[in-house]
Amino acid sequence: MSLGYVIRRLLGAIPLLLGISLILFTIIHLAPGGPLDMYLENPAVSKEALEQIAKAYGLDQPVPVQYFLWLKSMLVGDWGYSIRTGRPVLTEIVLRLGPTLELGGLSLLISLALAIPLGIISASRRGSKLDTTVTLASFAGISIPVFWMALLLQLFFSVKLGWLPSAGYKSIGGGDVIDRLRHIVMPAAVLSLATIASWSRFIRSGMVDVLNQDYIRTAYAKGRSERAVVVLHALRNAMIPAVTVIAVDFGTVISGAVITETVFAW
Repeated sequence: MSLGYVIRRLLGAIPLLLGISLILFTIIHLAPGGPLDMYLENPAVSKEALEQIAKAYGLDQPVPVQYFLWLKSMLVGDWGYSIRTGRPVLTEIVLRLGPTLELGGLSLLISLALAIPLGIISASRRGSKLDTTVTLASFAGISIPVFWMALLLQLFFSVKLGWLPSAGYKSIGGGDVIDRLRHIVMPAAVLSLATIASWSRFIRSGMVDVLNQDYIRTAYAKGRSERAVVVLHALRNAMIPAVTVIAVDFGTVISGAVITETVFAW
């Protein structure tokens, strides 16, 4: 893959990103309410003050002008100030990025550690009770909503058993390794559930295709053990399509953590 190809692909993505931003901006503008609605809840804010705020942020301009003002500010890193805290939006994002990356990173490690062996075992024992069990569990993991699984875990491990804290990033006055681990166990498990289910299915599918190839039968004919054939020959080729899916899901896991973080007040 040449550098020129990479540059052309990156340049080709610019119109796509601009189109997506325009569509999202239009949808948000057409939605009920507006960015100044929070100020309306405060009786101390006068109509004149609202007009000044709207003028300062360009909200009194036509929608096309608002879009280009927003695009310019976004590109230069001027993302405005939070209405709730008054701090810069970029600062707010940085403050919350650490816990999100921590949760997302751990869930990805858990997903890889479980999805790969589950996919291998399911493909190697195709048609067995173990394969059926893994398949049913995968379908259940994909089908169950994240928030519902989070509530079930909270009910069982926090309310019923009292083993784990129901919410929070750390205990008040705590923050040691054990305390942090107790708080992150359930959010990471919930965030990993659907990922493990989908990744194990992709890996199983790839392994089934590879195990039916002639070179796998040749490896068995040469006296190689099943473990050597599966790990050294089949897995490497089966992971090629799965790696593409896993790479795409990396960003999805990080961005999809918002529901889990909300339920667990992470």
